[in-house]
Formats: sequence, structure tokens, C-alpha cells
Amino acid sequence: MKIPKRIASTLINALKGGVVPRIGLPYITVGREAEINALLHDVEIIADGGAAFRFISGKYGSGKSFLLQTIRNYCMDRNFVVVDADLSPERRLQGTRGQGLATYKELVQNMSVKTRPEGGALPLVLDRWISSVESAVAADTGLSYDNPEFSALVRQKIFTVINDLNGMVHGYDFARLLTLYYQAYVNGEDDTKAKVIRWFRGEYATKTEARQDLGVNVIITDDDWYEYIKIFATFLKGAGYAGMLVLIDELVNIYKIPNSITRQYNYEKILTMYNDTLQGKARYLGIILCGTPQCIEDTRRGVYSYEALRSRLTEGRFASEDTRDLLAPVIKLSPLTNEEMLILVEKLAAIHAQLFDYEQRLTQQDLITFIQIEYSRVGADSHITPREIIRDFIELMDLLYQNPKLEVAALMGSEDFSYAKTPLEEQAADELGEFAEFEL
Repeated sequence: MKIPKRIASTLINALKGGVVPRIGLPYITVGREAEINALLHDVEIIADGGAAFRFISGKYGSGKSFLLQTIRNYCMDRNFVVVDADLSPERRLQGTRGQGLATYKELVQNMSVKTRPEGGALPLVLDRWISSVESAVAADTGLSYDNPEFSALVRQKIFTVINDLNGMVHGYDFARLLTLYYQAYVNGEDDTKAKVIRWFRGEYATKTEARQDLGVNVIITDDDWYEYIKIFATFLKGAGYAGMLVLIDELVNIYKIPNSITRQYNYEKILTMYNDTLQGKARYLGIILCGTPQCIEDTRRGVYSYEALRSRLTEGRFASEDTRDLLAPVIKLSPLTNEEMLILVEKLAAIHAQLFDYEQRLTQQDLITFIQIEYSRVGADSHITPREIIRDFIELMDLLYQNPKLEVAALMGSEDFSYAKTPLEEQAADELGEFAEFEL
């Protein structure tokens, strides 16, 4: 398995830092077959003109973000446009100080396609849409680009796509901006194109500024940004893409909002998205939200504190840990098995050796011993996550590479490694220390 050093370096450095790499995921993907297949079924429905909405529930480090990135890469390979954002105190689904609009801006800024996977693909999408229409007209008619009839036919075909948007909420305004962009494209007015892009990104703060620059009396706001996401999905289908996938991570930041009314407004926005996708009000659109079990299932502060969502999302009487319903709105991530983790560290060992150009020292038995030690710690069976195991393993490989005289067995057999605390033990120790300090 030969991997470019750029990709190998990104994989190792990202995983050691506890973040999910955006490239190279197929080289290290193990397990999650059932979850991936369930989400890919949604992708087929979206491409066929439907819509889908899912929650992915899992502990910190359990692989939620990894699963998101895997689906993201799969969809881009199949001609989807993907937008993604992490929620934060400044980015929510609804807010009174622009937090909802901030999420929209992040989503559009991170718009990605196969040829621009790093984000910022909106100008590319618009230019390629117009260019593809021109190419199609030229192929169908045989007319040259400088023929007066050619320009009229292109305009007619573009307006066909734009007119499909007029029946949607805010569709008329969206279509008008697309018309402005097309006219600027034809006339070579790069400044106007940049202003239209700025409008689509939600960067106009006032209607007055938008009217002065573009002659429109509307801007994207906290209250209506989701409506424009739905319009984007329909437009992108008309522009030649398979559909649009929206990925939103760190749902826990809504759970952490101290004000209960603000939390309820955010959950109400989730309910709107959920209802739209399941009732057929949205087309060519998929939405996936990621969060911890607590931020979803807590009936006091979590998603389930909003009764309308709880009644829709809770499991029925038949589902259990052994018989999971992966067609339900909430996909609960099960832990990777010991065998799957062994396959993962095997892949990482090969990538690390290839990256630093050395003969791999870790034997199959060494890898088995490493996994055994990791899972033998107190509480590891229910609390240890792939993130911690991967971090430990990359650190082990780094030490062996930098210290050739170190013996593998001696390093793994040391007390510092064998008896290192799991996150559960560290938390217990911290709480005990605070209690002792309080007693003193």
C-alpha cells in the first residue's frame, strides 16, 4: 500500500492531535460498515429527489467526526456539494446576535465539491454551472460562442433553471441574484460577481448596503438562512450536481447554552429541518447532526427536552444494543471491536513506517499485546475510545522511531504505559483530589 507522503503526514499528524483528517480516510477506515451503508442509502434517496435527516450519537472520540468525513468524501466523489460546520458559542442554529447567520456563513464558506474538497467552492460552482450550460448549448446546436443566437439560447436555458426557484420561499430573490451573476459573467464584471458571491455568503449586514451594491432589498438573516439552504439544494440539482449534504458537528454547544428559552429556539429550528426533510418540503437535501448521547437524550437540557423532538426521535420497544435500528432518525455509534482496532493499528504502523522510511519493528504479536494492554485498563471496556488508543499507538511508534535502541517489549511493559490512567480514571482522580482539598 503506497501512500503519498503528503497524505501519510496529514493522517499521522491529525490523528495524533486528536482531529479527523480531511484526506486519506480510505487508507484507515475500519468498521462502521453498517452505519455507512445506512447513510449511503440516504444519499441515494437525496439524489433521487428526496431528503434525509439524521442524528449521529456517540461519545467524545468514538468516531462521529470520522464517520462524517467518510460520508463527506463519498458524496463528493458522487457529484454532491457538501457544506459542513462545527457549532460553537458563536455559531448556533438560531440566535439573537447573528449566531444562526454565523453558522450559515461557515457552511457556505466550507462548500466543497470533488475538485475543491478544501472548501470555498461557491464561485467555482457558479462559474462551472454557466460554463456547462454554454458547452451543452454549443454541443446541441453546433453554434459558435460569438453567434448572437448562441447567447440567446444560453440565456434561455439558464432562466429555465432559475425559474424553478421562483415558487420557493425567497426563491425569487435568489433567482434575481443568480441572474445578476450570469450577466456579470457574460460582461466580464468581476466586481459585480464578487458582490453577488458576498451576498450568497450572507456577508451583507444591512439591506441598504445590498441595495446600493446590487439593487436588491433583501439580505440573508438569522431567521431565514435555512430557507436559503433549501434553495441552494434545488439550484445545485439544476446546475448539474446530484444534491446537497449539510453536516453539522458539535451539537453539544446547544446543550451548553445556559438560557433555556434560547435552547428551545435552537431545538425548534432542528424540528423545522426535521419536518421539512421528512414531509417532502425539501428536495435534494440531506442533513446530519452530530452530538454526544447526553446532549441528545438528556430530557432536561438536551434535544429530548423539546417534547416535539423527543416524541419523534426516541427508540421504540424493540430496538436494543444488540439489535440496532439503523434506519431510525438517531444512529447510535457502537464501539469498535478489539479486532477492528487491531486492523486499524496495523494500518497505522504501515503508514508510519512508510512516512519516515524505516523498517517496521512492531510484529503482529506486539500489536496484539498493545491492544490487550489498552483494553485491560479499568473502565476501558465501556469508556476508552478509538481516539485515545490511536493517540497512544502513534506516540509509541514515534518513541520507537526516535529511539532505535528502545525495546518494544520493555516500552509496552513499563509501568508508565501499562498502568497509565484511562480518561475515566483521570476524572475520578481529579474529583478525589478536589474532595480531599475541600476536606482540608
